[in-house]
Order: sequence, then structure tokens, then C-alpha cells
Amino acid sequence: MHGLTVRWSLATAQPEVLQQLRDYVESQSYGRFSGREGLGFKTWRAREGEWFEGCYVFASSADRDAFETDFAAGAADAPGSAIVGSPPVLIEACEVVAVAEGAAGFHPAPTYP
Repeated sequence: MHGLTVRWSLATAQPEVLQQLRDYVESQSYGRFSGREGLGFKTWRAREGEWFEGCYVFASSADRDAFETDFAAGAADAPGSAIVGSPPVLIEACEVVAVAEGAAGFHPAPTYP
């Protein structure tokens, strides 16, 4: 599978930035990526005071490469960059070796408690 990681540093961000990113994902970004053609799934991950990232898995390398090219061209103006106050520190293609679903199941949602 064809992965892409986009990461922003939160090391110098204001404390409220992570909540603003959560709100953005819930209200806008989740809907933008749900059902997106060529995308297998996307996860949003964070470590408070350290980083925020989007992890994408695409159906093909062509789908990933097209998204990466388009995203990289406007990365400095992306909504995440506007919220954080700086562009991503990492845009990196990768191989997703495997994905396992545990017994608890997978529950897609725009936010988790």
C-alpha cells in the first residue's frame, strides 16, 4: 500500500493550537477526505507540544504521487499550516507493509473522546 505522512511541528506552537487542529479535523478535514477517490484511509495523529500529522494510505502509487505533488505545491498555505503558523516539517512517501484490524473493530469517526 502507498502511504504518505505530512507532519507539522508543534514545538513552538501556542497551547491552544492542538485543540484548534482537532476542531478543524472534526468540522472540515474529516468530511473532505471521507469517501475520497483513490484514498484507502487517513488518520490524524498528534503528540501535544511535539507534532501533528496526517497519515494517508492510497490505493496506488499514482494516487499518492498526484496528491503529494498537489499538496506540496500549496503546503505553506494548507489549513494545517495556517493553524500551526508554519508549513509542514515533513512530507514523506512510504510503504504501508500491513494493516490489521483488532477484535475491538475499526470505527471511523471525525473525533474520538
